Amino acid sequence: MTKLFNHIIPKIEDWPVARQARERTAFIQRLNVFVMEQIMPTHKNNLSELISKTIYLESQRVKLFPWKVDPIDDTSYWKRLSVELAEASQSDDKEEREEALVKRIVNRYNEEIVGSFSPRAFRIVRVILLGFFKRLLNGYFTGHWRWGSKEALRKRIIVQGEVERIRELFQKGTVVVMPTHYSNLDSIMVGYGIDTNVGLPCFSYGAGLNLFNYELFAYIMNRLGPFRVDRRKKNPIYLECLKSFTSFSVYEGVNCIFFPGGTRSRSGETEDRLKLGLINSLIEAQRMYLEQGQGKKIFVVPLNIGYHFVLEANSLIDQHLQIVGREKYIKSRSTGPSMIKISRFFSDLFRKQSEVYLSFGNPMDVLGNEVDINGESTDKFGHAVDISDYFSWEGKIGANTQREGVYARKLGETVIQSFRKHNVILSSYIVSFVAFYLIYEEYKDLGLISFINQRGKKYIIDNDVFRSKVFECIEVVKDRAAKGDVMLSDEAWDNSDTLIKEGLSKIGTYHSSRVIEKSTDGKIICKNIKLLYFYHNRMTNYNFEESLGWEKV
Repeated sequence: MTKLFNHIIPKIEDWPVARQARERTAFIQRLNVFVMEQIMPTHKNNLSELISKTIYLESQRVKLFPWKVDPIDDTSYWKRLSVELAEASQSDDKEEREEALVKRIVNRYNEEIVGSFSPRAFRIVRVILLGFFKRLLNGYFTGHWRWGSKEALRKRIIVQGEVERIRELFQKGTVVVMPTHYSNLDSIMVGYGIDTNVGLPCFSYGAGLNLFNYELFAYIMNRLGPFRVDRRKKNPIYLECLKSFTSFSVYEGVNCIFFPGGTRSRSGETEDRLKLGLINSLIEAQRMYLEQGQGKKIFVVPLNIGYHFVLEANSLIDQHLQIVGREKYIKSRSTGPSMIKISRFFSDLFRKQSEVYLSFGNPMDVLGNEVDINGESTDKFGHAVDISDYFSWEGKIGANTQREGVYARKLGETVIQSFRKHNVILSSYIVSFVAFYLIYEEYKDLGLISFINQRGKKYIIDNDVFRSKVFECIEVVKDRAAKGDVMLSDEAWDNSDTLIKEGLSKIGTYHSSRVIEKSTDGKIICKNIKLLYFYHNRMTNYNFEESLGWEKV
């Protein structure tokens, strides 16, 4: 059961993301100045080279990777800019004209990156998501309502962690949530859960520009506060605009969701490597607070998301196996939807129910030190920490790229530790972990890739053997949870048979084929070893195998 919280800022119009949207034009003007302050010290003497590189890379992008969402004048704009750069190079005021060209490029990029937010649209989407998640997480005819009540849905989104502390810190500084990333559902799931269950205002978050290719989706997204990220653009001006936006937005008090892994986990494992670019931007924003003499702090909150199912698991694990197996891995062909698959999906949609876990780690400062409810930092020994000391040299606060890079790595390592510690072990993880081990034991001489390459094979596990191994695994996991290494779901951990039944029922809900199931004669059957491997991976990297005396996959 999860505790439900009222909103700390009931009026949507008062939310930071709404304030930024109202002041969007002025915000972009300030952001433009900030970006130029980052670019000029490094490129002042080679602006022509910087612009030329940008024009070339953008011309290639327009030619080779055009998208529907791209501006109508994309081709003509960069051609015209190339002509203007050539003219500037021959003029007496070369430096001024080149700087003006950079400013125009920066403004074009920032207009694209900076999102907007409409309170009216947010209220409409609240209702849409309520209906969507009620059907995804509740069975039909639950309670007094066919798809369950709003309150019933809120209890399907189970929140764990220091939520009261996070709510207090929101009023003392800027909160940045860093979730794990497993599914395309993550952004809306986290946003919906934070809104309805945790009672915090909407967070700004990054959304791939490719998502805006679809007009209806773009219409909605453009009004919900996401900033747009175009992964095709690799030129230095765009990358600086994106990095500066994250720093400046947080500096101006807009709470954000950053996925530090950068992309969804293809293997199903919890991330163990993070992209340091976004993390560096938080270090920079905190230093800016200190340089301006402000007492505000940035609070980082790791968040591990737990699902019994990932809708796109099949394509994700395919991508992972292609990377690790290279030419040895044979990608399965998609057969497309069939009547059997469609009917099974709707059958599961009506019959089954599931839950999602949002497990918040302890809030920390940008150096990875835990912070208390008043925002005060303490190190691992419990000693008070003044973070301004870490940004000072001979009594003066200032930028130091090498030093801040070290802080970013330290923060990244601390976030990874929190991800691992706050990974909620679900019943579906247990049954998939044990089932994959038992099946792989028989075929391990083939090697993982050759084993996975076996197509259309049905694997059968004796129920007594399966049950015995699950019981062993449950005891090991419970022991590790007692030591604080992982967390346990709100399921029947004191009744192993019930836990097995729940896990078999919930694993991979809504996939077109069952991941594992129990046959009428009591055998455990797996017809999709690839998906079983994906869900098994949620419990890897904890050395559970060593504690159980098993050989690691």
